[in-house]
Amino acid sequence: MTRREVRDYAFKLIFEKLLRDDPIEELYEIAEEIDQLMVEDSVKQMVEGVLEKAEELDSKIASFSKKRAISRIPKINLAILRIAFYEIMYDDKTPVNAAISEAVLLAQTYSYKEDVSFVNGVLSSFAKNLDLEKTENV
Repeated sequence: MTRREVRDYAFKLIFEKLLRDDPIEELYEIAEEIDQLMVEDSVKQMVEGVLEKAEELDSKIASFSKKRAISRIPKINLAILRIAFYEIMYDDKTPVNAAISEAVLLAQTYSYKEDVSFVNGVLSSFAKNLDLEKTENV
């Protein structure tokens, strides 16, 4: 399974979790029963990491979302942003630019056209802030 497929499957499960209160294990079972998603360990690792850090991720997203409060961000975009922020903050194997590009691709595939620039803008602001932090720490 490619990293893009892992991200796509994780996105679908995280989005579903935002819409339902069911335990994530139940969502895994449903996805496998209907043969809609392959729920491999790599997908579970990303989903569970994002869900575990959701509060922290949302706090970061809120601090870089100048136009919308976290409660006003469509859940589909929130799921995309959570994954991208998670990868940038906790996955050393994913470069920042790759996480942003992949999030934009997810937004282009699943979000409204005008939401793509919102997702890109929030992530670009976060990336610029990371660059400033690196420069200040040198």
